[in-house]
Amino acid sequence: MLVNAAGIGNVPEPSCSEGLKRYVPIGKGFLMLRISMRRPVKALAVSFMALTLGSASLPAAEPDDVVAKVGDAVITEADIAFAAQDLGQELQRFPPAQWRQLLLDVMIDMELLALAAKNDGLDQDPDFKKQLEFLELRALRNAYLGQKINAAITDADVKTAYDKEFADFEGPEEINARHILVEDKAAAEAVIIELDGGADFAELAKEKSTGPSGPNGGDLGFFAKGQMVPPFEEAAFALEPGAYTKEPVETQFGWHIIKVEDKRRQEKPALETVEANLRQQLARERYEARMIELKDEFAVEILDEQLANAEGETPAAE
Repeated sequence: MLVNAAGIGNVPEPSCSEGLKRYVPIGKGFLMLRISMRRPVKALAVSFMALTLGSASLPAAEPDDVVAKVGDAVITEADIAFAAQDLGQELQRFPPAQWRQLLLDVMIDMELLALAAKNDGLDQDPDFKKQLEFLELRALRNAYLGQKINAAITDADVKTAYDKEFADFEGPEEINARHILVEDKAAAEAVIIELDGGADFAELAKEKSTGPSGPNGGDLGFFAKGQMVPPFEEAAFALEPGAYTKEPVETQFGWHIIKVEDKRRQEKPALETVEANLRQQLARERYEARMIELKDEFAVEILDEQLANAEGETPAAE
């Protein structure tokens, strides 16, 4: 558990995961190349523009312009842009001025190795042909999803989904509180006596609080339930605005005197903050609807009895 700036909250520790990567040697280093084909084809234009912008000394390039030849094969600006899509974040390890050269090196290496593979008959290998069929299927699927599903979602569609999703939104209660943190109960009780005598809470926090919010008058800003440790949260949310705890509150951080300044309901999120999630939701809904249509249009027959039972299908008769 990590402690927030107030010294009393629960902050989850970050986690990380690593994907599988392949490394293609380039010069003295290694450039990580991931053959994923997951990005939509329309991103090609973005990659192409990124590679051509900022090169005022170079003539304007077109996607079909030939950059290099390897045997009878040609490498075009479009090929380099496709390579830029695949290399993605790995390119960020190098200065932008080196990108085109690095990408061309990758393409030349790929063309040379492809020629060698064909000369050795690897393109006729049954396993390779199956892999090629799979890659074509995946590329066609991704192209359809990108161009017919994702690209068809308009800003108006997102706004309609937003209005529907948050029409009756009522956010959780939030409170704006201050606190004074001291080391023992006696010190906390002494602070409460001063407050009962009319002392200013914020000034006392600056003078006596040992917490990181002390210099700011103990101000914790607005927070909702679940953000503070339980004893602190329970005492704070039981107070009305303007009131402070008449008994010290003990947590693992010490002894607290808490004052609530204000209460409110959390406002619904701005459209911009949830737009990406709404687009994903719409894309998923349209994908599922389209799959139902396609399964009605084209016969799907599962011949494996075990898989058919798992899918709720009737096995085909032999």
